[in-house]
Amino acid sequence: MTPAFTPAFLIDTHILIWLDQKPERLSEHILGLLRNPKHDVYCSVASLWEIAIKQNLGKLQMNGPLPGILERYGLTELPVTARDAEMVRTLPLHHRDPFDRMLIAQAMGRNLVLVSGDRQILAYEVAILSC
Repeated sequence: MTPAFTPAFLIDTHILIWLDQKPERLSEHILGLLRNPKHDVYCSVASLWEIAIKQNLGKLQMNGPLPGILERYGLTELPVTARDAEMVRTLPLHHRDPFDRMLIAQAMGRNLVLVSGDRQILAYEVAILSC
């Protein structure tokens, strides 16, 4: 008997912000998937970097330090590698945001389902869970 496939997820930056600031913006379905201990849910260092920049500019407040937020929500930190950077280089320019392009590359390179509400990502051949 073949074991059931359990997808692993990579959350977009705004999903982490909503999880921390406005969880009501996420559907019960999405929250259930993200909170299910059977699922591996990743947060890219690229997203943490983007949030840190916005915090530094005074455009965003989070409920605590970023490492603590990852722990609070049971998220696994996903590093950015040279292989990820190389994959970004090969992506078509459907999306111009460098942080989103990195997330797309990471999801594609690791067979992760990208959880995002960004419609521009639909132009890529990446598994996506839209919210």
